[in-house]
Amino acid sequence: MNPALRKKLSLIPSAERFSNGEYTVIPGLCDVHVHFREPGFSYKETVRSGSMAAAHGGFTDVLTMPNLNPVPDSVENLAVQLKIIEDSAAVNVRPYGAITVGEKGEILADLAGMAPYVAAFSDDGKGVQRDEMMELAMITAKRLGKVIAAHCEVNSLLNGGYIHDGEYAAAHGHRGICSESEWRQIERDISLAKKTGCKYHVCHISTAESVALIRQAKKDGVDITCETGPHYLILDDSDLKEDGRFKMNPPLRSKKDRLALIEGLTDGTIDMIATDHAPHSAEEKSRGLEKSAFGIVGLETSFPLMYTYFVRTGVITLERLVELMARNPRRRFGIPESGFGVWKLGEKFTVDPEKFLSMGRATPFAGAELYGVNAALFSDDRLVYSNPEESEE
Repeated sequence: MNPALRKKLSLIPSAERFSNGEYTVIPGLCDVHVHFREPGFSYKETVRSGSMAAAHGGFTDVLTMPNLNPVPDSVENLAVQLKIIEDSAAVNVRPYGAITVGEKGEILADLAGMAPYVAAFSDDGKGVQRDEMMELAMITAKRLGKVIAAHCEVNSLLNGGYIHDGEYAAAHGHRGICSESEWRQIERDISLAKKTGCKYHVCHISTAESVALIRQAKKDGVDITCETGPHYLILDDSDLKEDGRFKMNPPLRSKKDRLALIEGLTDGTIDMIATDHAPHSAEEKSRGLEKSAFGIVGLETSFPLMYTYFVRTGVITLERLVELMARNPRRRFGIPESGFGVWKLGEKFTVDPEKFLSMGRATPFAGAELYGVNAALFSDDRLVYSNPEESEE
């Protein structure tokens, strides 16, 4: 074992066990799409609880979305969030700046002022509806050398929907969200990214059409990347239950969409895995599919889910998973490598939301048996997480 690594691992009382082949060292993971809810909604999550959940999940770096109060649309508003991060973050928390003032899509935010302090720009949770506003944002971001990360959703196509407009919605009397509401805005943004030369990133893609559009855009030389979440790769609308923990935006789509996403994962169209970790209170997630808040938590299950369903089954290699969850996100968003995790990949556990360090508990994977236990995480040479079972004498 590398002497420097052995020295770091010696901080854990049972560290002598790390050299016996039971453990695998993996670079610190990087999630470019999380919601830590603070400032403004700390009853759902705080920077402290969210960053501890990230550490538990093996992430040394996370990028936090701007749907906060105040919205980080100016240096003054951003400073509120930066102070909280400085005071309480357990891992590297890097905020997004909003694209528009208040995420309302009407006035461009102070992108130039915020640029030195943010990882990228996004109005996540809302699609930028006006073509001219997105074009102006892309032109400005191009000048500043920053990525525009887009939640793609055409509001006029939503029609009050809250799950996928598919077989489950029809059979159970639910209002559906059509796939076109996602891919139509991706199509528009690809055209604008090609025109402006902006670095463009598509958040949480969920449809087969989205995969096809992004695949072709890459062939055409557009500077585009994209992410999807483990839930879109593992579940589809046939797995839905009348429970708020199955409600997220975009929704779980059809089997056809899921298989197209897997194809995009294996052929390189999909660049990275992101959780869209979106915690809510228990009450907000207890109202069924129709009335529960959109969003599930994912930081503490993301790597084990991907490892169990895709590496252990031979769909992708562990090296490819590390690219998807550590290297590619850093490369795209200019995030330096930071630390490493020590994993027991052969150890099985059952997902128990009550053991999460996140304040959020809503996950469709509750009760699932997964492989991959995080024994320890080092960030910037600091031990930021140690599994309690690994620290016993």
